[in-house]
Amino acid sequence: MTRSEPLVWVVDDDRAVRFVLATALREAGYEVTAFESAADVLSALDRGGPRPRLLFTDVRMPGDDGLALLDALKRRLPALPVVVMSAHTDVVSTAGAFRGGAQEFLSKPFDLDDAVALAARALGEVDAEAAAPGEAAGDAHAADDVLVGDAPAMQQLFRAIGRLAQAPLSVLVTGETGTGKELVARALHRESPRARGPFVALNTAAIPAELLESELFGHEAGAFTGAQRRHVGRFEQADGGTLFLDEIGDMPLSLQTRLLRVLAEGEFFRVGGRNLITVDVRVIAATHQDLEAKVRDGSFRADLLHRLDVVRLRLPPLRERAGDIPQLTERFLQRAAVRFGAPAKRLSRSALERLQAHDWPGNVRELENLCWRLAALAPGERVGAADLDGMLRLDTAAGVSGVEAGAGSATAARRGTQGPAADDWETALRRWAHTRLDEEAEDIHADARERLDRVLLEAALEHTGGHRGEAAARLGLGRNTLTRKLGARGPKA
Repeated sequence: MTRSEPLVWVVDDDRAVRFVLATALREAGYEVTAFESAADVLSALDRGGPRPRLLFTDVRMPGDDGLALLDALKRRLPALPVVVMSAHTDVVSTAGAFRGGAQEFLSKPFDLDDAVALAARALGEVDAEAAAPGEAAGDAHAADDVLVGDAPAMQQLFRAIGRLAQAPLSVLVTGETGTGKELVARALHRESPRARGPFVALNTAAIPAELLESELFGHEAGAFTGAQRRHVGRFEQADGGTLFLDEIGDMPLSLQTRLLRVLAEGEFFRVGGRNLITVDVRVIAATHQDLEAKVRDGSFRADLLHRLDVVRLRLPPLRERAGDIPQLTERFLQRAAVRFGAPAKRLSRSALERLQAHDWPGNVRELENLCWRLAALAPGERVGAADLDGMLRLDTAAGVSGVEAGAGSATAARRGTQGPAADDWETALRRWAHTRLDEEAEDIHADARERLDRVLLEAALEHTGGHRGEAAARLGLGRNTLTRKLGARGPKA
């Protein structure tokens, strides 16, 4: 470990929490120092030495609590991002944390993967603010978000992004679900004069219609039941930068009118507010739907489409760029290897040919999910075509369109396997057992248990998008048990 690694401080009077969180952060590549109390932290600052770039603190501790520490830190190190942790997720704690300037609130018990991902986001935002466009920090931040592809359609897209990034125009990104439309938006932002400003993303289809207005434009305290404090909306958060609105075709008509005014005038009112808010935001929208058809049936405003569709960029589906699959696969497997702390898997030529022949209804997202499964479950470092059989069979059996895959390739796969054949697994198991007994095979019970574990683990990880903590909970296992089973299936040390 070198001093170039980000220094993270963890503050908690619970020794077990300090240990597991510090260990997870160290395994993710951070340098970590743990403290038992707020007083210890302030003493360390008084002594001088390296300053942290991120701090996690519990709320309830002997002596000064986490909120008092947060207040002291904001006076000494106003730019330091602080994550407040608490087992008591109530209005007082959360409101106090954010009012005091916390970067994020983490409810206990939390999944360690979530905590590590939160650290990466917080440090990435700090780096983005500190680095000029194109400098090392910006390039590092872009490493996981860069668009990849040598296919002619992708090369044409890259040239278009290069030209449009400097132009203050609204862009509509179209493409099937899972093609990576947000990556196009991030590239446009990263290469633009707004790169030093914020990039804010919102999937309009993921927010209930009754909450979407507040999410976009913010609200004042008391604007509606439950609005106990002022909320700054996504437009204000993106002031000076870029706002990415994904699945714009699902926006309710009533909100389309408000959005049109913001695009035309650059101003709006918060929900329940009387003060006119003015913002400077570049809006990039995306959809997998036919917006012209929605205009014809009256569910999308024609004037809003004209405002959003100044320039249109189409992101091709993966089946139209099969030549990019080896490059994408290598990238995803490398990323998974870093996450799991294991050697990167490599695909044989036959395995790559099998992937290139697949239809990929879930597009790049489906391929990425498959690579996570391979990294976690494939038994050897080299993946052959046979290793893909069980993992691709679910996706192939789904028979879904790109639109249906919007719920995620794993969900679509599960839909495709429902029915009598999927329910009659005991009969299939009995036939398999008879066959193995007739063959006088050895260790039949161990073999069956291993296969059962594999199927259950694959299904749970598909269901949760590779999230181990959630997968363990859904299976009724402890996270350590799941990790041990995954490790047992990996390459031998």
